Amino acid sequence: MKRTKHKNINGWLIVDKPAGIGSTDVVNQTRRLLDANKNGHAGTLDPFATGVLPIAFGEATKLIPYVTDGTKEYEFTLKFGTATNTDDTEGEITARSDIIPSREQILSVLPQFTGTIFQVPPAYSAIKINGERAYKLARKGEDVNMPPREVKIYNLDLLKQISADSFYFRVQCSKGTYIRSLGRDIALKLGSCGHLETLRRTKCAIFTLSDTILLENLKNMVYEEERLSLLLPIETSLRDIAVIAVSAEDAVKLRHGQSVSPKSYNVKNLIGKVAVAKCDDCLTAVVKIETGKISPIRVFNF
Repeated sequence: MKRTKHKNINGWLIVDKPAGIGSTDVVNQTRRLLDANKNGHAGTLDPFATGVLPIAFGEATKLIPYVTDGTKEYEFTLKFGTATNTDDTEGEITARSDIIPSREQILSVLPQFTGTIFQVPPAYSAIKINGERAYKLARKGEDVNMPPREVKIYNLDLLKQISADSFYFRVQCSKGTYIRSLGRDIALKLGSCGHLETLRRTKCAIFTLSDTILLENLKNMVYEEERLSLLLPIETSLRDIAVIAVSAEDAVKLRHGQSVSPKSYNVKNLIGKVAVAKCDDCLTAVVKIETGKISPIRVFNF
């Protein structure tokens, strides 16, 4: 069967993911809506979660790691008094507690959850154990032994009390942090149990909610040109990385995977760092700058 030819589209589409669908579902839907050849997401969101989901198209997919590795920000509601096997509202209740901490008690333990901490990911997660997703093992009723992992919590704030047993938080954290685990562990530290009622990602690397479009609004656009107009340039995700202008000759070398000499460029302050190489304002490569050479890490073909 002849493969249908789709468009070569390059750039970022930042979707406000709705609850109830997975990140891969959003990737598939946006690829069809933009009639694109290739796309992928940066930073998985559980079906339960909503918020910022960056979708890379075409050459932007080469930059997914730089977004995935960036700082994340979430807002979440933690309900005390009941635990579930998924640590959110989608699971079955596994424990109950009459202990509902006060605002003051919660504030007293938050410093213990900032900085570098170790957490055990939820059994219902996409982490692979012996080649199989943990959530698949959990659904089979198998015991899932999740090893603790090191993560960083940069800021953790209690924003408000929602009800007698529910509190609303904001957290800034590193890649790999499970907010469901964080909520569960806060409750356990206070002698109670708990699960997340809501989870919303408000920032992923440099992308925020102000960059997003609702998936439903994207579907309701009549013309494809409208959807394409929402794409952000590829280099948007490299906003915080230094830029160097390279010659046409060096641009060709970099695109062919060859290193170039740094002698012609003012890069003394960038030794050991990553930068963006451009030629005539056109994105050429992401490069590593070393004392004797500038080496390509990711090259772009337009």
